[in-house]
Amino acid sequence: MGEDERTEDIQIEVPQHRGRTGRRFTLNPLIFAKEEREARRQSLAQLKLSYYPKHINPEHYDAGLGFCGWLFMFLSWLIILMTFPISICFCIKVVQEYERAVIFRLGRLIGGGAKGPGIFFVLPCIETYTKVDLRTVSFSVPPQEILTKDSVTTSVDAVVYYRVSNATISVANIENAHGSTRLLAQTTLRNMLGTRSLAEILSDRESLAIGLQSLLDEATESWGIKVERVEIKDVRLPVQLQRAMAAEAEATREARAKVIAAEGEQLASRALREAATVISESPAALQLRYLQTLNSISAERNSTIVFPIPIDLIKHWIK
Repeated sequence: MGEDERTEDIQIEVPQHRGRTGRRFTLNPLIFAKEEREARRQSLAQLKLSYYPKHINPEHYDAGLGFCGWLFMFLSWLIILMTFPISICFCIKVVQEYERAVIFRLGRLIGGGAKGPGIFFVLPCIETYTKVDLRTVSFSVPPQEILTKDSVTTSVDAVVYYRVSNATISVANIENAHGSTRLLAQTTLRNMLGTRSLAEILSDRESLAIGLQSLLDEATESWGIKVERVEIKDVRLPVQLQRAMAAEAEATREARAKVIAAEGEQLASRALREAATVISESPAALQLRYLQTLNSISAERNSTIVFPIPIDLIKHWIK
């Protein structure tokens, strides 16, 4: 019979007791099988891990100093007492509202996360600290030469706004969070825009910026960095491509102008046809038009006036 089966078969008989009120009650102890004990142990371990910042190994924390650690700690306090009150000036530190201090004791992170804002205490010789600025930082991505999906070479630059969201992770998980974020922004910009056509880059900058911000934010989460905003500043095209696009735009404008002129001539011809129909149906209208033409000719300052053949003679010849 295994240990699990023995555990399930155990029965403990506890005598009944009589309380002060005269009522009888029985003590029933809790008996857990091995699997249940293991499950509870794992749940407690997970609960313990939940108190640590993300992506940090709990072994990095000051869980146990050991004999040497306590010895160094005792010596540190001894130095403080021997040099008091001068030592207080070196042990008390101040961080601003926008800063946090990550403290290491004998190479291990101190539990409780980053300190600040305000005053905190540092033991000499065994504790070191690093200040982290939590304010939003912006930087310009240098112009990147990009080969678009339709094989067009262009130069694109952008601006990235980010901040440190977790001071402990930004110090413990990566050596230089700010420099790494800058390099990652350059490579991500090239890789993302390389899958888009030139027309998409020129016309859909806002959605491209949102997608770039999402990619950077996901990649820098384990560094304790929060990318808040990305803006594409400028898209520079080669000179030859600019000339070709200008010529194409000019040809498009000329074609549109010709279409508009043709439509105008068509409307004018329709109006003339309607006017001719009206004049042909009314001889008086034709005579009135003849007199208007003579009036306009006489109004001009010409030395020679040519009188057209009378309309009556024209009608006679036509007949």
